[in-house]
Amino acid sequence: MKKIAFIAAMAALALTTNAAIPAKPTFTEWHNLQVNQVNRLKMHTSFFAYESAEKALKGDMKASDNFFSLHGQWKFNWVEHADQRPTDFYTLSFDDSKWGNMPVPGIWELNGYGDPVYVNIGFAWRGHFKNNPPEVPVKDNHVGSYRRVIDLPATFAGKQVIAHFGSVTSNIYLWVNGQYVGYAEDSKVAAEFDITPYVKAGKNLIAFQTFRWCDGSYCEDQDFWRLSGVARDTYLYARNKQSHVDDLRITPDLDENYRNGKLNIRATTSNVALIVYELQDADGKKVAEGGNGGTNAIIEVENPHKWTAETPYLYTLLARVYKEIPTKSKRPTKVSNLQMVEVIAQKVGFRKVEIKNAQLLVNGQPVLIKGANRHEMDPDGGYVVSRERMIQDIKIMKELNINAVRTCHYPDDPIWYDLCDQYGLYVVAEANQESHGFGYDDDAPSKKPLFAEQILERNQHNVSAQFNHPSIIVWSLGNETADGPNFTAAYQWIKSQDQSRSIQYERAGFEGINTDIACPMYYPHKGCEDYSKNDKFTRPLIQCEYNHTMGNSSGGFKEYWELIRKYPKYQGGFIWDFVDQALRGKDKNGVEIYKYGGDYNDYDASDNNFNCNGIISPDRVLNPHAYEIAYYHQNIWAQPIDLKAGKISVHNEFFFRDLSNYKLVWSLLKNGNAVQKGEIDRLDVAPQQTVELTLPYKMSEVCPHAEVMLNVDFVLKSAEPLLAAGTRMAYNQFEVQQGACFRKMAKAPEKVTKDFKLKLTDNKATNNVTVSNAHFTVTFDKTTGLLKAYEVDGNSLLGTEGTLKPNFWRAVTDNDMGAGINKKYKAWFHPRMELTTFTSTYNKKANTAKVNTIFQMPDVMASLILNYDIQANGTIKVTQEMRTTPEAKVSDMFRFGMIMQLPYDMDRSVFYGRGPVENYADRKLSQNVGVYKQTADEQFYPYIRPQETGTKSDIRWWKQENRNGFGFRILSNELFSASALHYSIDDLNDGDEKEQRHSPQVPKSKYTELCIDQLQAGVGGVNSWNSDARALLQYRVGYKDRSFTFYLIPTIKKDEKK
Repeated sequence: MKKIAFIAAMAALALTTNAAIPAKPTFTEWHNLQVNQVNRLKMHTSFFAYESAEKALKGDMKASDNFFSLHGQWKFNWVEHADQRPTDFYTLSFDDSKWGNMPVPGIWELNGYGDPVYVNIGFAWRGHFKNNPPEVPVKDNHVGSYRRVIDLPATFAGKQVIAHFGSVTSNIYLWVNGQYVGYAEDSKVAAEFDITPYVKAGKNLIAFQTFRWCDGSYCEDQDFWRLSGVARDTYLYARNKQSHVDDLRITPDLDENYRNGKLNIRATTSNVALIVYELQDADGKKVAEGGNGGTNAIIEVENPHKWTAETPYLYTLLARVYKEIPTKSKRPTKVSNLQMVEVIAQKVGFRKVEIKNAQLLVNGQPVLIKGANRHEMDPDGGYVVSRERMIQDIKIMKELNINAVRTCHYPDDPIWYDLCDQYGLYVVAEANQESHGFGYDDDAPSKKPLFAEQILERNQHNVSAQFNHPSIIVWSLGNETADGPNFTAAYQWIKSQDQSRSIQYERAGFEGINTDIACPMYYPHKGCEDYSKNDKFTRPLIQCEYNHTMGNSSGGFKEYWELIRKYPKYQGGFIWDFVDQALRGKDKNGVEIYKYGGDYNDYDASDNNFNCNGIISPDRVLNPHAYEIAYYHQNIWAQPIDLKAGKISVHNEFFFRDLSNYKLVWSLLKNGNAVQKGEIDRLDVAPQQTVELTLPYKMSEVCPHAEVMLNVDFVLKSAEPLLAAGTRMAYNQFEVQQGACFRKMAKAPEKVTKDFKLKLTDNKATNNVTVSNAHFTVTFDKTTGLLKAYEVDGNSLLGTEGTLKPNFWRAVTDNDMGAGINKKYKAWFHPRMELTTFTSTYNKKANTAKVNTIFQMPDVMASLILNYDIQANGTIKVTQEMRTTPEAKVSDMFRFGMIMQLPYDMDRSVFYGRGPVENYADRKLSQNVGVYKQTADEQFYPYIRPQETGTKSDIRWWKQENRNGFGFRILSNELFSASALHYSIDDLNDGDEKEQRHSPQVPKSKYTELCIDQLQAGVGGVNSWNSDARALLQYRVGYKDRSFTFYLIPTIKKDEKK
C-alpha cells in the first residue's frame, strides 16, 4: 500500500501546475533533480492553432499570422567552464558587439565551439568527473549564451505570445527584455513559455543560456553523439489571450469486428464555449461531425478506411473553436451566437492495438515488426535533421521493406511522427530516458526516489506530446536504466491516460510488471526459439534491438526470420540501427572522412566507432548488408512447386493489402544469362493468402547440361508514395536444373607442336624452377616454394614481385574484434610456413609438368601441401591441401584459400556467382546468381572503419583482365568465393586493438589483390561485443583437414594459336 501511495503521489505531483514565478533564477536549477522546469507551459499534443479553416487544412504554420520564426543567426558567446559564463548577458544594456554568431537551429560543436563527444556507456564526462547526482561538472561544462532582438509582428498585438523551443540540449534559461521567464530540461521535447507579460510592441530582446550538461544529463546517457545547442523548429506563436485550446487528445478505436470506427475526443480549454468537430476524408469530403455542445465529442463512422503501416489512410479532424459573445441573455447554444477564435486540424487514423494470445495485434492482425532503431542524426547538422532528410529516411525504409521504427532513445521531431502517419510506419515511441552509466544493480541511483520525478516527467512529456499519432502503437518507458518503482510509476501513469496502446520496457524482462511486451535486446537465435516454444511466456516477443549492423555485419539475419515466421508469438524486432552516426570532417591531411569517437581529441572519453552501426551510411547510401535486410523483410514470397513445369506459388505476407499493384516479372537464366522472359500482370492474391501460378517458359529450348535458374521479381505497377513505378519490392531465385557445362575448359593440344612443347628448367644458380613453352613461362622459387612468375605471350599475370600464396586471414571486421577472434585466431595471421619438400617433374608423354611443395606450419600444428599441375596451354591446376593434427587445440580460421598479387591494372572482374553486392556465407541469399562485371575499385566498400569487404560467394567461374582483355579465368569443381581489390589485407587490417582509422586513409596496394577462397567465415551479427558476434557455427571455418582445387586458365592470343 505504501508503494502504491508513493506512486500515486508522485504522479499527482508531476501533474500539478508550477509554483509562483520567481523573480530571478537561483541557478541551482541546473543541478537540482527536483526542479526540472520553471514557468514552463504544460506539455500538450502537437498542434497549431490557425486563424481560419482554410489555413488549418493547408497545415503550413509558417503561413499563419500567428507564427514568427526564430530561426537565423543569433549573437553567441561560448565558455569552456560553467563558472566562466556571463551572468548579466540578458540585460538590455549588455554589449554583445564582440560576440560571435550561432545559427538557430544549430549545434555548437559543428559550428566551431567545442568538440563532439561519443560514448556508449558512461556519461559524457566519463574519466573526468565522479558521478554524484544531482551534481554535474563545472569544469568542461560548456555554456552557450544567446541574444537576439526581434520585431514582434503587429498581428500578435493583444494576443497571448508563446515561445516554442523545439529541442535545446541540455537545458534552457530564458529571459525576455531583461526579465527572467523560466527554465526547462528534457532536451528532446519542446519547451514552451508564455512570454506575454514580457513582450511589447516593436523590438524585443530574447536571451537564453544553455549548459552542455545539467542534472537532466544523468537521464540522457544514450548511445549517440553528445552534442549541444538548439535543434528542431524554434518560433513564437500567438493565440487568443483568453480563449483557446490548451490540449487536444484524440483516441481512435474499432469495434470488436474491426469494422466500425470511433473517435473519442477530449479537449482541455481556457474559456472556450464550444468546439465543433468535422471529420473529412482524404479527399476533403465531410464524413462526420461532432460537438453539439461543450468541447468534447465522440464521433462514430461506419466502416471507415483503416490506418495501418501498409494502408496509411488518414482523415482530417477539423476543430473550430468558439468563445462566447458577451450578452445579457443566458449562455448561447448556437454557433451563430459565438465567435470563432481558432481552428485546429489534426490527422487521425482509425486503428486498434491489442495484445491477445501472446500476440501484438493491429486491427486484429498479428503484424510482423520489420523494424529499425533510428537516431536523429545528420552527418553535417548533427541533431539538426531537415524534413527532406526525414522523408529520405522513410523512402529508404520503404525500399528496404522496413515497416516499423523505434525512436531510440528519445522523442523525435514532431515532423517525424507526422511523416510516419502519412507514409505508414509503426512507431515505438520512446521517452527521453537512459541512465546506462549507473548500471542495473539494486544500488543504481536511478532506482531511488531521487530520480522519480525525472523519470516520470520524461514519460509524461513523451505521451502528452505524441498522443494523437496513429502510427504510434507502443509507448516505451526509456532505455537501459535500472528497472524499479520509478518505472512502475511511469507505467501506471501511462495506463491511466491511454488504454489504447501497449507499453514496453526492455529492462522489465520477460515477466516484469512494467512491460506488456517481451522486448529483449540482442537475444541470440536459440534464446528466441526457446522463448517462443515455452508456453510459460505469454507476451509477444519483439526484440527492441537486434542484428547489430556494425561494419560488415548482418550475418544470421536469415535464421532470425526463419524463427519469426515459424513461431506465432515471435513477431520481429528493431535492427540496431538505421544510420551510421559518423559526422563528416577532414583529417589532419585534409582527407574527407566520416569521424567517430576519438577523432576530435585525446581528452574526451570515447567508445571509438561503436556509433557506426547503420543499415545505411551517414549520407544515406545503402551499406552492403542493407540488401539482405530488405530481402528477408520482403512481403511477397514465391516458392517452387514443379519448376520443370513452370509451377510456383506466390504468398502475400501483407496483412491488409492485396497484390493488385504488383506484377510478376520472370526470367530464365542459362549459365547466368537470361534466355527467356515474361510477365504476369495480374496477381490476385489476398492478404495472407497463397496462390499457384504457371510460368510459360520452355525448358525444352534450354541445353540439358546447362545450369538453369529462375528469377522471379515482384515490381510495382503504379507509383506509390515515395516509391516509383517499376520498383522491385520482392524477389526470389530458384535452381531449375543443375548443370556444369560452364565448367568446360579448352584442352591442351593433343599433338605436341614446337610452340606448345613444355620445358622444365631447374636453375641451381637462381634457385628457381621454370616451366615454359613459346606461349607462357611459369617460375617457382625453390626457397619460398611459391609461384614467382606467370607470363603469357609476354605479359605478366603477376605484379612485380607478386606471388600466389596461401591465405587464412581477412581484414578483421568490427564483429571479429568484438568477439575477440582477431586475437583468438591470431596464429593464422601470416603463420610460419617452413618449406620441407620441393619437387618438380616433367611428363614427356602427356606434355605436362608438376611442382609439388610441402610446408610445415608449427604455429597451427599442421602441414600444407601445394601442388601445381601445369598444362601446355598455360593452365595451372592448383591444389591446396591442409593436414591438421587431431585433438590439437587450434582455433578456427577466417578463410581457407589463396591470394594472387596481380598487376594493378588487371583490375576488371567478370564472374558467374552471387552479386553484384558483396556477400558472405551467412549473408548471401539477397544476391542472385548471375554474370556480373566490376572493377577492383567498385568491389571495395568504404566502411567507416576499414575491414573485410568485396567478397562474392558461390562463384562458378571468375575472369580477371586488364582493359585490353588480357588476363585469366578461374574455375573449380566446387563453388568458391573471391574478391579483387586495390587494397592489401594487411593495410585494411587492424591489430589487436582498434585504431583511429578510416577507409579513405588506407593506402592503395601496388597490386590488384585477388583472393580465391574455398571458404570464408560468415560475418556474424547477433551483436558486436562478445562471443555472439561470431558467425553461427555452421558458417565458421573450423580447424580440420581441407583440400581446395582450382584452375588458372590464361588468355592465349587466338591469332597465335597453332
